[in-house]
Amino acid sequence: MIDRSHLGQLLARERDSYRRLHPRSLQASQADTKLLGGVPMTWMAKWHGGFPLVLAGARGASVTDVDGHEYADFCLGDTGAMAGHSPPATTAAIKHRVEELGGLTTMLPSEDGAAVGSMLADRFGVAAWSFTLTATDANRWAIRIARHVTQRGKILVFNHCYHGSVDETIATLEGGRVRAAAGSVGPPVDPALTTRVVEFNDLEALERELAALDVAAVLAEPALTNIGIVLPEAGFHDELRRVTRRAGSLLIIDETHTLSAGPGGCTQAWGLEPDIVTVGKAIGGGIPAGAYGLSEDLARRLLASPDADLIDVGGVGGTLAGNALSTAAMRATLEHVLTPAAFEQMIALCNRYETTARRILIETGLPWSITRLGARAEFRFCPQAPRNGAESAAAADDDLDEYLHLYLANRDVLLTPFHNMALVCPATTDDDVDRLLGAFSEAAQELQTAS
Repeated sequence: MIDRSHLGQLLARERDSYRRLHPRSLQASQADTKLLGGVPMTWMAKWHGGFPLVLAGARGASVTDVDGHEYADFCLGDTGAMAGHSPPATTAAIKHRVEELGGLTTMLPSEDGAAVGSMLADRFGVAAWSFTLTATDANRWAIRIARHVTQRGKILVFNHCYHGSVDETIATLEGGRVRAAAGSVGPPVDPALTTRVVEFNDLEALERELAALDVAAVLAEPALTNIGIVLPEAGFHDELRRVTRRAGSLLIIDETHTLSAGPGGCTQAWGLEPDIVTVGKAIGGGIPAGAYGLSEDLARRLLASPDADLIDVGGVGGTLAGNALSTAAMRATLEHVLTPAAFEQMIALCNRYETTARRILIETGLPWSITRLGARAEFRFCPQAPRNGAESAAAADDDLDEYLHLYLANRDVLLTPFHNMALVCPATTDDDVDRLLGAFSEAAQELQTAS
């Protein structure tokens, strides 16, 4: 539907503009640093245009680069800054812990930790919580607990899922066979030995794979989010819970990205009943933090197990996990920033974005879909919203991705670099949404002339 020659001309123009508008970021990318890939963490090289923007500062829903451009930020640290950048309540709590109380990490529990556990239990409906520094660790430790309690070895995930850098989850389906995901760096073993993979929304395949009775747990996002947003079909979660219980497999719900659905993520919004909930990124307001929560029954079974070393070298826990700084940040973020009222405002703004963006697609005739999950929404380059990971992956288009990201960045709007996701935070304003919609409308109109 798109004239690729014309799209190539638009891309060349936007690439040239990107280099011209960001000379200091370009210079930094060409410097001889001792950083692997030239960036502090290799994912930071993902940005389109040939080099990443270099951060100067960020507040609320805005990011400023070293060239002086201030962006309406809908990337928000790829969800890590869902609370906004340096939210005042979180910043005050960090300052209080650092300057007045002291003791950033001591291997001692704090009152903040107990308060955060209570808040998470109220929001997600599972009773016993423990902290990590990342959602990856939360998922890794949840898997270990599931294997210990069930005495089973395998886990089941959905095709094109993402649960951090957990070995067992970096797997995909190819021709009906489980294989290491494309680009997987040094997979330790053949993932077919550890993992079963089915398509999202495919209940028949799910039931078939669980019938072997070797799956310790199904690890699932309530909706896929890292391959575009793929929503569950009606009745999917009820059946997922029913078949996991019947097969004796635990259900782990990963709310790291789907926290966008509300204060208790999809677990609260949709009335889910997981055995374990994992969450990370956003709950610390920018300070590294993650957590996993167990149902009351599962916690009782785990604590009653005489051969589960939970307090030393059993493979669950970390020296810095649950430290005083991160628990202070989590408490302030949950109490004062990511509140029910804040989510109501965030979701309303994102709904306005989705509604207007869909109208722009209709007016310009672009055959794309947009899907929203609470405060986040995302385009896929296909007319109907995908129903599973394979369909969503098939809709990828690298040139269109780069065009949209560069077009918006050159007009001071940021989307997450990994996909076309826009996330709204408590500090996002109507003006920010209008800036995004205005730039997207112009980009779509220019593409229309290429069709």
